[in-house]
This record gives sequence, C-alpha cells and structure tokens, in this order.
Amino acid sequence: MALPIKVLERSLDKRISLLLKDTRVLEGKLTGFDDYMNLVLDDTQEIFDGNQRKIGTVVLRGNNVISISPV
Repeated sequence: MALPIKVLERSLDKRISLLLKDTRVLEGKLTGFDDYMNLVLDDTQEIFDGNQRKIGTVVLRGNNVISISPV
C-alpha cells in the first residue's frame, strides 16, 4: 500500500478523486498540499447522490478525506 503523501507527490498537477467522510466525491486537479494533507484542487467537480456540479477551486482539510485515487 502506498503512503498518502507519496500518492499526493505523484499526483501533483494531475486529476485525483477524493472520497470524503460525508460520502461526497470530489474530482479535480491537485495543485497543492501540505504535511497535514490539506489539499488545494482546481477545476473541481462534486459528485453526491448521483448529481454532479462544478465548484471550481477548493481548499480541503486533510482530516475530511477517506481515500485518494488518481483519475
């Protein structure tokens, strides 16, 4: 299993998918992160209950993320 920070390093400037604690899925281009896994995503889409919406740039606290995967 890959460490989350290593996945983020490889995924910088690429699209990733995040599963959040509240079951939402965010997909966007990872433009930055820190040691606490706080993330900055650009061109982000939120997927929730079968609905999709564009939400643009997002700053997300790392403790809300359950899983990270490349798109």
